[in-house]
Amino acid sequence: MAQVADKKTGLLGSLDWWTIIIYIALLTFGWISVCGASYTFGETDIFSTSTPSGMQIVWIGTSLCLGMVLLLLDHRMYDTFAYVIFAILLLLLFATIFNPHQIKGSRSWLVLGPLRLQPAEFAKFATALALAKFMGSYGYNIYKVRDFCITLAIALTPMLFIIMQRETGSALVYLAFFLVFYREGMAGSVLFTGVAAVVYFVVGIKFADSLLWETPTSLGRFWVFLLIHLFTAGMVGIYCKNRNKALYLVLVNVGLALLFLLFSKYVIPFDITWVQLILSLFTVGYLIWSGVGERIRNYYLISVFTIGSVAFYYSADYVQNNVFEPHQRKRVEVLLGLVEDKNDAGYNVYQSQIAIGSGGLKGKGFLNGTQTKLRFVPEQHTDFIFCTVGEEEGFLGSASVLLLFLALILRLIYLAERQPTAFGRVYGYSVLSIFLFHVFINVGMVLGLTPVIGIPLPFFSYGGSSLWGFTFLLFIFLRIDAGRNSSRA
Repeated sequence: MAQVADKKTGLLGSLDWWTIIIYIALLTFGWISVCGASYTFGETDIFSTSTPSGMQIVWIGTSLCLGMVLLLLDHRMYDTFAYVIFAILLLLLFATIFNPHQIKGSRSWLVLGPLRLQPAEFAKFATALALAKFMGSYGYNIYKVRDFCITLAIALTPMLFIIMQRETGSALVYLAFFLVFYREGMAGSVLFTGVAAVVYFVVGIKFADSLLWETPTSLGRFWVFLLIHLFTAGMVGIYCKNRNKALYLVLVNVGLALLFLLFSKYVIPFDITWVQLILSLFTVGYLIWSGVGERIRNYYLISVFTIGSVAFYYSADYVQNNVFEPHQRKRVEVLLGLVEDKNDAGYNVYQSQIAIGSGGLKGKGFLNGTQTKLRFVPEQHTDFIFCTVGEEEGFLGSASVLLLFLALILRLIYLAERQPTAFGRVYGYSVLSIFLFHVFINVGMVLGLTPVIGIPLPFFSYGGSSLWGFTFLLFIFLRIDAGRNSSRA
């Protein structure tokens, strides 16, 4: 009996109570927001399980019980059974693809009588465990091609299955794991390549139909090629440490592009992006020739970046115009300001901005939000829950919620960095990366700053699957952290 008491005391003393306090505070504010978003004027019982606010209390209660169970389990179990848990969730994701039940066009839900579960929410912690297990194994090196390919396969296989369920928003969350890869030594050039791809897509799509200087040249395509050439030259200067060749590439590619632009303007009008495409091929050849001459592998890698950039731009343009569904294409166009559609694709964002703006500094007060009570904002108690915070609690309430999330992220960074094992550190960074992605994208889409991809705000959006999924993520890490001293021993 004394040994059991000492064990419990040790667990309680090892837990990070600051994180648990933040978790409970977020749950509390989340329930208040769900109550405000789902309440209708004249309703007398907000605690009834027939209402979203009442059901959310059930989800919160079960989440707290689930958290306690996760803390009572041996922390070594998560390392031991990481691959087993991952395999089970992969099978669930695969089975869900053939699910006959469709909810809003998505097959991502398993319907078990009155209970509906979304396996994609639980696959996040399973994927994080599998990544932590593999990346924490002896001899792992992210620079080894084999290790990096397996790491990508672990992170992207669930993403592929979720896309096949027609749940693109949930699938994109798995891109957050690239922040973990960067922390564990992935070259910054890989992260830069991802940022460059986003820039190519935005610039190319936004200015695709604008003509450059009254010539037959697309402004978007011209700028994308110019950026590719500038990025390539910059990488030569940084990674090959050859500023002369970098300057040479800038002068040739930019100089000839401007020269042919003048020719197109004043002599014979033609699309000069064909010249830029030829210059890109010249650049690739020059880089390969330099790599052979100087025996520096980075030249070959930069040439791959150049080819990949050109290929990505043309494929992104094709996907936007031929692969995206009409509603997805319209969302991108609304986000980039190409069209203003306040009655269709842009309706949610427009109404949520009105709701947040109407809250002012201090808000309208609990249950007094008119935009939410009159149901102007669709999905206001799930994906667009943050607009309720803005309307009822105002700027001060919204800032407080964001500060709570910031405190959670900073605390998770602190906990991850103090882990004695690579398994604990990788899992910790996976958790904080997922939380950071959810908060950034969800709040951004409510404000009209990011695409509307339909992902929940952690601990705020209504629903059991997301709340349980985030609780799994957080409390498994808290248990791993609580056992850090025994891991060190």
